[in-house]
Amino acid sequence: MPKIPLVYRVVELPPGRRGTHNSLDVYWSSHNIYGLLDVDVTNVRRFIDEHEARTGEALSFTGYLAFCLGRAVDEDKSVQAYPKGRKRLVIFDDVDIFLPVERELGGTRAAIPYILRRANHKSYLEIHREIRAFQAQPVPPGTGIFANVPHHAAFQFMMSAPWPLPRLFVRLIRAVSRRDPARSVWAGGTVVITAPGMAGRRGGWGLAPSGRSLALIVGGIARKPAVIEERVEPRDILDLTVAFDHDVVDGAPAARFVKRLVELIENGYGLEEARKGVPTQATDPG
Repeated sequence: MPKIPLVYRVVELPPGRRGTHNSLDVYWSSHNIYGLLDVDVTNVRRFIDEHEARTGEALSFTGYLAFCLGRAVDEDKSVQAYPKGRKRLVIFDDVDIFLPVERELGGTRAAIPYILRRANHKSYLEIHREIRAFQAQPVPPGTGIFANVPHHAAFQFMMSAPWPLPRLFVRLIRAVSRRDPARSVWAGGTVVITAPGMAGRRGGWGLAPSGRSLALIVGGIARKPAVIEERVEPRDILDLTVAFDHDVVDGAPAARFVKRLVELIENGYGLEEARKGVPTQATDPG
């Protein structure tokens, strides 16, 4: 019987994706602890649908998560602390959220990093429109995962070099980061949100390298039964993973932070102000 030839094609890896596997070694080094959460986002999604029906503007769901994350971290900034050497921690005042945004790049779609600076001082609508403005900008040639890294062309070259040069370079980066965490924060934010599960329609948690003391990994959303005021009704349930660096965040403060973050999301914090178009101030939401 004659062999059936394999049908395939070879395509060029976009420059912005070359060396990505090496760069991930920079981040996958923390002693992480994880929380797998079911978060009721029915009210948030209903608000987004109503807003689009009323105005024609499709609000960013991830932008709302970033808004709530900024507020929750603002109440306990210890969750975004970073080691400085072996005996000190650096706790940053502003919440800078690293947010990969999918963009068209070299004929394919790739995650281009964006940093929401001072997210704890911005309203939901401000964050949403900032994300949409970034999505509307043209992507410069060669842009990729290294876009926010100082001297990113040299960084990309080293990450794409033959082994063992990337490994040695990664060790150097880690040493510099522990000596001066501000360098890493400027390039990668204080916390991260990544949404690998948002492309699907079913639930499911996710894990991803982040290199931050705090990361939200956004999974899928599924319609599930839930108990609301002693009755069972269908609700939109988000599978959300929260990851902490256990070197700087202990279990008890991590649990308190998670509880507060879920309260903000499920109670629709800031949505009434967004309905009125009034910026929400960084005050105690009660």
